[in-house]
Amino acid sequence: MAKQSIFAKSCQRIGCIFLISLFSVPWAQADTLLIESVQSAHHRNLPVTGQLMTEVRSQWGEPLQQFPAVGQPPITRWDFDGFSVYFEYDHVISSVLHEGAVVDAP
Repeated sequence: MAKQSIFAKSCQRIGCIFLISLFSVPWAQADTLLIESVQSAHHRNLPVTGQLMTEVRSQWGEPLQQFPAVGQPPITRWDFDGFSVYFEYDHVISSVLHEGAVVDAP
């Protein structure tokens, strides 16, 4: 078997690196778009911890669905378009984006 020259080996390595980088670019772009969508959704205007139910209702309107309180202390969930709000008694304890809301966020 003939020995390959240093130049031929270098060309093979460069070719492999080129092919790897060629196929990885679309994935990198997709990751970037997803990260930008997540950052955009993260800055979306959602109810914040400590807000009262009355404040949430006045700022975001009537929820699409309200679930009865469960447990002790009572935890209530209100569903809006794209997110849910969880209350302990009448104070917000968490606001959560729905699955898919990250990608669909404006």
